[in-house]
Amino acid sequence: MAVTASGTPYESEPEVRTAAGVLRGGREAGMAVFRGIPYAEPPVGALRFAAPRPVRGWDGVRPAVAYGPPPPQSGLLGGSQEASGDDWLTVNVWTPEPDQAAGLPVMVWIPGGGYVSGNSGLPEYDAGRLAASGTVVVTLNYRLGIEGFALIDGAPANRGLLDQVEALRWVRDNIRAFGGDPGRVTVFGESAGGGSVAALLAMPCAAGLFRRAVAQSVPGTFFSPELAADIAAACADELGVRPTAHGLSAVDPARLPAAGDAISAKIVRWRERWGQIIHRPIPFAPVVDGDVLPMTPWQALADGAARDVELLAGHTRDEHRLFSLIDGVLGQVTPEQTETALRMLAPGPDGARRYREAFPGAAEEELYELVNGDWLFRMPSLHLGDAQIAGGGRAHLYELTWPAPGLGGALGACHGLDVPLVFGNLSSGQPAMLIGTPPSPAAEELSARIRTAWTAFAAHGDPGWPPYDAERRLAQVFDTPSTVTAYPEEASRLLWQDHAFPALPLLAP
Repeated sequence: MAVTASGTPYESEPEVRTAAGVLRGGREAGMAVFRGIPYAEPPVGALRFAAPRPVRGWDGVRPAVAYGPPPPQSGLLGGSQEASGDDWLTVNVWTPEPDQAAGLPVMVWIPGGGYVSGNSGLPEYDAGRLAASGTVVVTLNYRLGIEGFALIDGAPANRGLLDQVEALRWVRDNIRAFGGDPGRVTVFGESAGGGSVAALLAMPCAAGLFRRAVAQSVPGTFFSPELAADIAAACADELGVRPTAHGLSAVDPARLPAAGDAISAKIVRWRERWGQIIHRPIPFAPVVDGDVLPMTPWQALADGAARDVELLAGHTRDEHRLFSLIDGVLGQVTPEQTETALRMLAPGPDGARRYREAFPGAAEEELYELVNGDWLFRMPSLHLGDAQIAGGGRAHLYELTWPAPGLGGALGACHGLDVPLVFGNLSSGQPAMLIGTPPSPAAEELSARIRTAWTAFAAHGDPGWPPYDAERRLAQVFDTPSTVTAYPEEASRLLWQDHAFPALPLLAP
């Protein structure tokens, strides 16, 4: 510990030496925190729509006390519209011990946001409480929307995923300087972040960069090249350019999200071509291009691609209720809307009938939420666990059923509720709306239990309940109190058990 000129001790600002140069961070609540660390060169100019290039070195000491600028992103999901620079590809690190000998487990967070928004600088992603257990936590930004996921000529597919791989390479090469063990890296993410985790499990270029994975509310939407190219062409047409790297490079990055938003707003016009994604406007997702992403995560895991990676996967009970609120239909879903959702989303030619038979006492709105939630998040997350054990790997499964008390309890255990509980940030922004202010002792206790499970899994692969298997199907149900029981959503599981979650096709040329 350093001392002042008068001999009074004080904590000096932490410094670490990375491969690119020296960083100086700050201290917060006993943690050393480093923000806005570039892991790749800004993807602009000659690097626009290219694979990420490792960051160049610098001389002297670089301050690392402010988050990097968020990548250009949609405003439809509350994404940041700040334009404060083009150094989008940055990471942030919280560590209790910036000491190369510490050898602490490492957790790398991939933010969600529908592959169109996301920002590691949001207050709900502050990792101080999560790192306090003795874990190094890294959060990252990656390219979104057209910049990161549009399939265009002259550019590699899945650039946003390639950014994540580059960030993981940075972790491998540098995390020891922050007290982390590069051999004990866990990737974790929710929603599009969970879908990214699932994709990384299937990507050859990500092999060996992490030992464990936590996939929260994994979306089942992965695109075929034909569908992704058709959507990219529609976006380019909106901008009046060709759907190529050259054509889109002429458009300022800040203008691209508006084109994606415009396509989302008019997506129903492509019903006959784009199929299911028009029901929950999803213009961007990972593309099963046969190269960066050779096959869907479910197929890859079943084939054993990630059998050496330990997996923790799960979802919330009421995944779709938040979207019903956003769409303005919460409490007023019509029978016609329910029937349309069942016909479009339920698996098999007679899926609508089978849903009604499987849930004979369900009201129309309950069926609407069930089929939407099952198609988009619940069954893809369950199937990821099934695929992992089918491929000879190890998986643990969970469901969050604790109902959010905010808004009079109207949202139940909704999509995204697990995020503040994992990070322990219950009193800011959307988490405060969901959980209530101040958070109840029950909320604090549940958050502590989930944080303990996640960090224990990162440390030694055991979150505190038995592994999932095809016979008992045991899962942790997080509630007050929490229990371990057979997977609770058995009726939905049976309805979807033969569905493969293939890459979504282009329906008509």
